[in-house]
Amino acid sequence: MYEYDIIFSMKKIDFLAIGDMMSDAFIRLHQAHLADSVDHVNKEICFPFGGKVPYEFVKVIPACGNSSNAAISVARLELTSAVIADIGNDENGEGCVAELKKNGVIRKFVHTHRGMETNYSYILWYGTERTILIKHQQFPYTLDKIRKEPRWIYLTSLGEHSLTYHAEIGKYLDAHKDVKLAFQPGTFQIKFGTEALAGIYKRTAVFFCNVEELRSILNDEISDVPAMMKNLHKLGPQTVIITNGVKGSYVLDNDITYFMPIYPDTKPPYERTGAGDAFASTIVAALALGKTLQEALLWGPINSMSVVQYAGAQEGLLSQEKIAEYLKTAPADYVLKKI
Repeated sequence: MYEYDIIFSMKKIDFLAIGDMMSDAFIRLHQAHLADSVDHVNKEICFPFGGKVPYEFVKVIPACGNSSNAAISVARLELTSAVIADIGNDENGEGCVAELKKNGVIRKFVHTHRGMETNYSYILWYGTERTILIKHQQFPYTLDKIRKEPRWIYLTSLGEHSLTYHAEIGKYLDAHKDVKLAFQPGTFQIKFGTEALAGIYKRTAVFFCNVEELRSILNDEISDVPAMMKNLHKLGPQTVIITNGVKGSYVLDNDITYFMPIYPDTKPPYERTGAGDAFASTIVAALALGKTLQEALLWGPINSMSVVQYAGAQEGLLSQEKIAEYLKTAPADYVLKKI
């Protein structure tokens, strides 16, 4: 156990993130162009096949991934934060642990596996958007014996071989009814389908995803967002929060649907990785601090706004004090609206 973890071993963990951790290599592309995809809905990034593609620079950021981004976000907000993740016994893994330590995240649940490599992602960054090349190592996932119940578990992206691990997490949640669950599914959790993860959906207190992910989860390309949120709510989540990029977010709580606008950018965005992680984790942190859902929804977009001013998901993460400063100067229309 790390020294920092020993110090906090007597404290209750406010926020325990579960998900894959990795380093991100941001490759800033110098030249590319965008084209319509086959469905004419999404865009594709294109550059010469078989040629040499110039780039501006590479920036490597350790301890990334949805779970690590969320855990660091919550630690910056002065809560006791921990992460359950798996790494290899390599230099990359050491860098991830060092970054967690620097940000005050408890590391005693980070598992190191001999002979394996730590996850590594390549991010093709063009303009303010990015395309992420991901690979999840086949770690032997196991859930630690958690001696003290955390207030919140934040479950997010795991690899494609993690289905039995989700069942293990579900059993823990069934046995610890006071632990609240926030669920922000990743690519493979969406592919598993709602039936395979029925127990997780039923146990979820707050659910997060974006509009495109919601359509994939429900296999629904026709319905509007409020209708889809109601169908997702039927699967079990008490509160459903759906982001729609710069258009804002939608919330379904107690059968009432709301719209939350974004916080106005203080300057043009630089890079958008981690905006969703900052949004979701900040809302959960505010709830853990005793804020109402309405108050928490004012916090989330502020941290997202700050994160997109920097490369990567963590440099722009704010403290409680800074969020309070932005709230004081928020425009009059920065309010939760019933729809």
